Amino acid sequence: MTLGTILIIILILLLIGAIPAWPYSGSWGYGPSGILGVILVVVLILVLLGRI
Repeated sequence: MTLGTILIIILILLLIGAIPAWPYSGSWGYGPSGILGVILVVVLILVLLGRI
């Protein structure tokens, strides 16, 4: 597994954990999942361009 694949898997898991659907994260809003989504898109673009 390459570094890019590992980063994508970790970011997807963090994104799922940040979705405000569970009681502990209900008051967070969509901020954390939005930030992690942007980071995931940037990493995906870098992986597709071959930079990572």
